[in-house]
Amino acid sequence: MVFAEKKVLRLAYQGSLLAGVDEAGRGPLAGDVFSAAVILHPENIIFGLADSKKLSEKRRQELAVEIKEKALCWNVARSTVKEIDRFNILEATMMAMERAVEGLRIDPEYVVVDGNRLPLWRYASESIIKGDDKVPSISAASILAKVHRDEEMIAFDKLYPGYGFDCHKGYGTKKHFEAIGRLGPSLIHRKSFEPFKSMDA
Repeated sequence: MVFAEKKVLRLAYQGSLLAGVDEAGRGPLAGDVFSAAVILHPENIIFGLADSKKLSEKRRQELAVEIKEKALCWNVARSTVKEIDRFNILEATMMAMERAVEGLRIDPEYVVVDGNRLPLWRYASESIIKGDDKVPSISAASILAKVHRDEEMIAFDKLYPGYGFDCHKGYGTKKHFEAIGRLGPSLIHRKSFEPFKSMDA
């Protein structure tokens, strides 16, 4: 299914330099939170864009390659575990989103963000609930953020064996909690999240 940008553009923006923004990794117990920003090319249509959570891992990876090839520009940024623990996950997510947009090669005229919150930034923008299923540029950002974060968590599985990061990507699964019980927290666990916060109390 192909979604039309005009469903959003006719509400607030009529140009072509629209950046879509989404994040990946707000909920996990470990790892950085990632954000991506994408300005799609109006003539290079990418078919099959959707919320990354509704796509298979293989399809996400295929679309990520196509997005990078066809988009006018794209950028992936992050906030680190230290920043998450220092500022809280919401503020860290907003920081990652701002970094993603600031890192674009082309300055967007308008920015649409998935969800119901916006960073405090210089861009004309709006938040769109379930935007990753409604706006192609947000869908593309959702895919890039998810793919980049998953790749890093798979790599971390080799650095921190035993936790199963390659499977659960840091989310609070039964296997993950059992590993924490055996091994304790690793360097990439978010100490401001439970159960680590109570451990330090």
